[in-house]
Amino acid sequence: MKSTAQRVLVTGASGFLGSHCLAPLVSLGFDVVALHRERVPVEVPGVRWVRGDVMDRSQMRALLEEHRPQRLLHLAWFVEPGALISDPRNLAWTAASLDLIRTFRELGGERCVVSGSCYEYDWRYGYCVEDVTPCEPDTLYGASKDALRRAFLAYCNVSGLSGAWGRAFFMYGPRENPARLVSSVILSLLKGQVAKSSHGLQVRDYLHIQDVADGMVALLASDAKGAYNIAAGSAVTIRDIVEHLGRITGRSDLLQIGALPARANDAPLVLGDTRRTTSDVGWKPKFTLETGLSATVDWWRAQLQASAG
Repeated sequence: MKSTAQRVLVTGASGFLGSHCLAPLVSLGFDVVALHRERVPVEVPGVRWVRGDVMDRSQMRALLEEHRPQRLLHLAWFVEPGALISDPRNLAWTAASLDLIRTFRELGGERCVVSGSCYEYDWRYGYCVEDVTPCEPDTLYGASKDALRRAFLAYCNVSGLSGAWGRAFFMYGPRENPARLVSSVILSLLKGQVAKSSHGLQVRDYLHIQDVADGMVALLASDAKGAYNIAAGSAVTIRDIVEHLGRITGRSDLLQIGALPARANDAPLVLGDTRRTTSDVGWKPKFTLETGLSATVDWWRAQLQASAG
């Protein structure tokens, strides 16, 4: 990766993924302008926060005209556990994202990286390889991301914009929404409450959020073009994750595996191939499942202690 003093605008900078990208960007020498909408951002040395909404196109044009970033890391999207995969607002985010990217290029932007998702793939294949596994999503979220990817990369070809697409898989770690799997199980166990899950036989590719963020930043700092998986490249069952958390917290007695129904159409395997990302970008995950889950438990424990104090 190369260090540069270029200015980068980060959308979704106060979110789960975006907040973990800021310090790595600063460490590479980027002049970081971080966009937030509602959530009060955490101060990060070297980062300038600006308030804005990607859905407000005139506002975004004004921000781009004012700050003139050479690079764009577009992470913002509609996110709400339980509603994300089927909410019609996904369509609006596809349209607004394309407008943002086009305006960025028209105002002199040089390189753009956009966050994608493993939901773009056809999960019936299980093993997800860029340019091999078909992208035939069966959710509105996946279809909206896939449509954005296709239009974005085609626009790069005709406009001269340098662009790459980082497909994130299953993320966990500090600042995750408390309603999601890993954080919800941790919080239940740390509070001495029963932690329920499905049978947990689903095999997934889970990666610590800092590794995902580092992958996105490495992709932005590189010259790589096209779609890249940002994944662990290793499979683990949901049951293994839950049982790991029981051991780490010392509360395996509170686990109720199989107490919740699994989705009828849940894919048995979703695993990302990372060879292309490693060879083209030079990125590899740093956290093992054990170290990543342990660090996440420590973070949530500190949050609970701080709120109790």
